Amino acid sequence: MYPEFSLSVQYAVQAPELPRWRLRRWVGRALQAALAPEADAPPQPVALTLRIVDEPEGRRLNSAWRRRDAATNVLTFEYGCGPDGCLRADIVLCLPVMAREAASQGKPLQQHAAHLVTHGVLHALGYDHVQDDEARAMEALETRILAAQGIPDPYKIEADG
Repeated sequence: MYPEFSLSVQYAVQAPELPRWRLRRWVGRALQAALAPEADAPPQPVALTLRIVDEPEGRRLNSAWRRRDAATNVLTFEYGCGPDGCLRADIVLCLPVMAREAASQGKPLQQHAAHLVTHGVLHALGYDHVQDDEARAMEALETRILAAQGIPDPYKIEADG
């Protein structure tokens, strides 16, 4: 069902609401949609490490690699394909930042985490959102992947009621 992939999950903080099986499902669904035959992407093995961190580690990584002195919700380190044809990447999720964002957006942490895992996986595959057209394409794919799992559009702004 899913493309060939390996996933290593590292917990630098306890995250019982984000068990390995759930993270693996989200990664698999993102890969399946992004690497589908109609996506015009050749099938290739993928090896990902997903690390869930606290705010100090998230801040150190964001400062070192993006020169931003604050923790961010997700960071993706895409290493490209090795000589074996396997695409490799690390995805770092900062649990406290994700939890604050989910609360402020009025959504369950698991839905927000599913979105950020999907977002990180797409970055690992080379998707980006620097240009407006890239952002629209990436957001549309994220929305489609999440909708297939019963998760509402993370980009839709709810009107006050």
